[in-house]
Amino acid sequence: MTAKRRYDDACGAAHGLDLVGERWALLVMRELLMGPRRFGDLRADLPGISANVLTQRLEGLEAAGILGRRKLPPPVSAQVYELTAWGLESVPIFGALGRWAARSPGHDPRLPLSAVSLMLSFGTMFDAGLAGRLAARIGFVIGRESYVVAIADGRISVGRGAVEGVDVVFSGAASAVAGVVYGGESLAGMVASGALGLVGDRGVAARFVGLFPLPVKAGALA
Repeated sequence: MTAKRRYDDACGAAHGLDLVGERWALLVMRELLMGPRRFGDLRADLPGISANVLTQRLEGLEAAGILGRRKLPPPVSAQVYELTAWGLESVPIFGALGRWAARSPGHDPRLPLSAVSLMLSFGTMFDAGLAGRLAARIGFVIGRESYVVAIADGRISVGRGAVEGVDVVFSGAASAVAGVVYGGESLAGMVASGALGLVGDRGVAARFVGLFPLPVKAGALA
């Protein structure tokens, strides 16, 4: 196997690229930001990656101390991958990079995305001013996983969890939710077409989807 090329540069940013600059490495990390995942789950949410490349990236990130693996106890008895405490310190990096890149004229929010990517985007794009005094808990069922977004006091928190005691539950593909939140699709239209399921307070749902405005696109140099 060819040795990995390094920048040999003392800059912290250069060393960061030594650690996570390989194609797919950052996206593998992204998929672990909300908790442990199995190999099959990672591959399912990164449909463009091969099993061989995913294995290489997991091994490289583990060797760098960014993630680890452990076996779940019976009756599951499955191996999962999870970020280390240091690996989890990358959360603000993903938020800053995502918000910066969303200003690109070439960014297309209608492209496919994973459930984890969607949930992380809520934390990145949340506008506290638009939320005002809204206090609500919104559930999402996407595939086999469920998430809860809590909004209170102008703050937002997002995590995996059972959708119990929430104000409203969205169900469907992550891309369908993103289409309403970021792509200009009508919430009522998506529900009527069956692309999205919606159970609970529709007023809260309508308020929620308007809390994440995309940043203004960067202009060309004069």
